[in-house]
Amino acid sequence: MARKPQENPTLDMTPMIDVVFELIIFFVVTIKQEDIFSKLNANRPAPASGQSTNESDTTVTIEIGRGPDANGLLVYNKRPVRRSELDQYLRDVARTSKKTPIIIKCAEDSPHKALVDALDICYRNQLFSVSIFTL
Repeated sequence: MARKPQENPTLDMTPMIDVVFELIIFFVVTIKQEDIFSKLNANRPAPASGQSTNESDTTVTIEIGRGPDANGLLVYNKRPVRRSELDQYLRDVARTSKKTPIIIKCAEDSPHKALVDALDICYRNQLFSVSIFTL
């Protein structure tokens, strides 16, 4: 018995699509995620040394809160200061040691501009050991 030639032969694409989706799933599951934390340029704290130092003598604390105006309130070692005074104090700190740790504590409702101003003053005085915390 002879076969009849089909007029419009068709190719079933369903198995091909299934194989493609299985390959996609395989590659997505087996891809190695890049560790983005290894690429961050962040300075980690040095291990504690055996010598104990008085933290209040060697650490500068700047607190930033909501002030009477839109610029925010700056507090240098528990004393409210203006930006020009903070610049002078940090200039004096930079003269003694540029590696003095600076801790900036921000209140949740503090204006962003006050933090940027404090960071600019630290940068201008070449004080780069800065840590930022929220209160």
